[in-house]
Amino acid sequence: MTKSVLPVGSSVLQRLNRTLRPQGHVFRGWWVVGSGGLANFFGAILFMQAFGAYVLLIEDEFGWSKAALAGAFALARLESGLLGPLQGWMIDRFGPRVIMRCGLVIFGLGMIALSQIASIWDFYIVVFAIALGNSLGGFLSVTVALVNWFNRHRAKALAVAQLGFSLGGVLVPITIFAMETFGWRATAIASGIIILLVAWPVTQVMHHRPEELGETRDGLPDVEFRTRSDAEGKVARPIDRSWEFTAREALRTSSFWWISLGHATSLLVVGAVMVHLVLHVHGSLGYSLGTAGLIVALVTFMQIVGQVGITIVGDRVNKQVTVVICMGVHAAGLLLLAYAENMAMVIGFAVLHGIAWGVRGPLMQALRADYFGTASFGTIMGWSSLVVMVGMSIGPIFAGWMADHTGSYTAGFAVLSAAALFGSVFFVLAKKPMLPERGTAPNKKA
Repeated sequence: MTKSVLPVGSSVLQRLNRTLRPQGHVFRGWWVVGSGGLANFFGAILFMQAFGAYVLLIEDEFGWSKAALAGAFALARLESGLLGPLQGWMIDRFGPRVIMRCGLVIFGLGMIALSQIASIWDFYIVVFAIALGNSLGGFLSVTVALVNWFNRHRAKALAVAQLGFSLGGVLVPITIFAMETFGWRATAIASGIIILLVAWPVTQVMHHRPEELGETRDGLPDVEFRTRSDAEGKVARPIDRSWEFTAREALRTSSFWWISLGHATSLLVVGAVMVHLVLHVHGSLGYSLGTAGLIVALVTFMQIVGQVGITIVGDRVNKQVTVVICMGVHAAGLLLLAYAENMAMVIGFAVLHGIAWGVRGPLMQALRADYFGTASFGTIMGWSSLVVMVGMSIGPIFAGWMADHTGSYTAGFAVLSAAALFGSVFFVLAKKPMLPERGTAPNKKA
């Protein structure tokens, strides 16, 4: 028995070693993954995953409606979408490190400003600034870097980096404990200071492309790269990107729009849950704020389970089919939450929603890179965010408005569940596009 187990374990370790150390040393791309994961972690634990708790305590202090509070989050998400094309272009032009540093500084100052709000308009302006900083310092910038550093292990790298967001959610009870112990204003100040302190070291290794450091994607010889000899030795450089889409070409394909619409419908659910889960579990179902924080932690723990699973198999499964299945699981989970009558149903929601989110999230970006390439990925993702963030904006407002007018979240969550199920159709329609004919040879300059 021992003899049969050891070779298997040895084989797993060998594969892991080849992935992390393809040339005898840790591939620099994995340091980029770690840096991106840390940026996601701080954004999640200090604000994104803690936003529901802030909303609950601010509602208690000021008495503002749920729809008004959700509107600030929705406006901020919409701002991120409108910023997307410009941010994508800036990342492609200047690289992710500069953009992330600027964003994290804005994020940190915004958190400090949050501690000083006195009116609903203060709240809107500050949340807008925080969202701007979090957008520049987080998801899109990290994603653009990773799809350039990885090809064979792209889904793995994206999933590992997004583990940072999930770990932030698992540990969000720490932030909630700080709010209950020291107050939400003091917690906001401390959060802002932490973000400002980590901004520089976290972004230090966020290089845009492996060619800048004489590396290749995945740290291995790749069909898209070759080496040339010069006075400094061998330098990796791209040789053929003729199959990759420009942003203009991508926007002209139906697949770009189907993926964007499908992604938007998934974020109807994600956005509503991020803003209203604590309010629903604590306010509607009557559980304590601490218990609500544990449910948030459970959602993100199951998100980690999904991300670990997709890290193992994500580059071998059919990404399109897997995403379609995840949309159905999102819908089933939210339906459980809508009609929850006991803790078992709430836990069932947390398990289903968390796993679906963890699996689907990394595959969204990997699917786009597979379809359109990475040469203009930042700009393509930026334009896609115009559509995607509509879902993140509408979901929280709709759920809050329905709760204000019906007295519960049941109807709003049920409608959003149906929307997510319908959204799976968009991914079914998103077939891999054919590159359009070009008037000039792709490798020749005019």
